[in-house]
Formats: sequence, C-alpha cells, structure tokens
Amino acid sequence: MEFPQFRKLENGKSLYKITAPNQFVELQQVGSQWFVYQFTVEQFPDLLRLQEMLQANQSFLVLPEAEFQAIFSKL
Repeated sequence: MEFPQFRKLENGKSLYKITAPNQFVELQQVGSQWFVYQFTVEQFPDLLRLQEMLQANQSFLVLPEAEFQAIFSKL
C-alpha cells in the first residue's frame, strides 16, 4: 500500500492523513475550529483501528487528498 492515504469519519468531523502503517495526522473539527493531532501508534488496539481506517471499514470513508489539504492549509 502506498502512503499517504486519506480517510474521514462519516460525519466529516475528523479527517485523517495516514502517513505510514503506524502513523497518522488527524484534523478534528470542534465547533467552527479545526485542531491538528499527530499520532504514532504503538498499542495493538490502536493498530487495529488504523487498519480499519486503511480498509475504509465501519464509519471510515475514503477522502480525496485535495479536501484534506484545503482544510490543513488554513491551519
């Protein structure tokens, strides 16, 4: 699989840029503001969640890179 991969939650309040099999950046909307968080995943439950994100399982949807970058560039 090539990186980065982009995903979002169904509600559109969290956007993800997955940069490696164990790293991602999250943009989270709270009210009208966006916050940026960087994660390095080390624990097994978190790795499973990251795998769900990569497989676009459950509430994760594939996100166009341009949509992520449009919000990220404003922060």
